[in-house]
Amino acid sequence: MPTGRLEHANISVTDPDRSAALLVDLLGWHERWKGPSMNGGRTIHVGSGDAYVALYTSAEVRGDYAKGNPLNHIAFEVDDLPSAETIVKAHGLEPFGHGDYEPGRRFYFFDWDGIEFEVVSYE
Repeated sequence: MPTGRLEHANISVTDPDRSAALLVDLLGWHERWKGPSMNGGRTIHVGSGDAYVALYTSAEVRGDYAKGNPLNHIAFEVDDLPSAETIVKAHGLEPFGHGDYEPGRRFYFFDWDGIEFEVVSYE
């Protein structure tokens, strides 16, 4: 049976530079690539050496996504949850849904386009 891993996720956002800055600050990632993409759009890849998030935009991207349609959330693991929350707030976003239950502690936030993110720590 093959063994797999998540290599990347590609999400549509209205401002990939703003979204990239958040992910770089929040996760200690770096910009791996940026350039033109399909339908006259533009994409920025931010991540680590092993995986990344592609942040795509074009004239058709409107944002204002409805939760759970079709994506419920994207989760990121961090080693310092209080610092991560401070960074999210510094980007003008509002954390909510704080929880401390097995298997870890977490909070959630919506980005500027209505995409929900979970930030979790297992420490």
